[in-house]
Amino acid sequence: MTAFSNVIIFRPRPVNHGLRRPCTLIRAAREGQRGWKRERDLVQLLRADRCPAPGSALSRLRAEEEILNDQRVCRAAEYNLQRHVLLMIAILAEMRAAVAAAPLPMIAAE
Repeated sequence: MTAFSNVIIFRPRPVNHGLRRPCTLIRAAREGQRGWKRERDLVQLLRADRCPAPGSALSRLRAEEEILNDQRVCRAAEYNLQRHVLLMIAILAEMRAAVAAAPLPMIAAE
């Protein structure tokens, strides 16, 4: 018997509801990932003094994005498309950062 098991361990994914948004909005957010600098852009987007830990700002980002999405659906005059795209970029980047920062579970040797 070997000390290694045949189980493959993956990092846990955040448990969140799926985002159902227009393809154009998602495509814009994916394209924006290339220019995203977490320490610069997240601090500015959140209007914060410092950059939070990876994944800790997700609930705030999702809540603000939900408000903007409701404005988009209702065709409200105060809807800000640029901020909506920035929030989507931040959500995708933070989800990726949270998964990357999650520690891998330890495997006990048998």
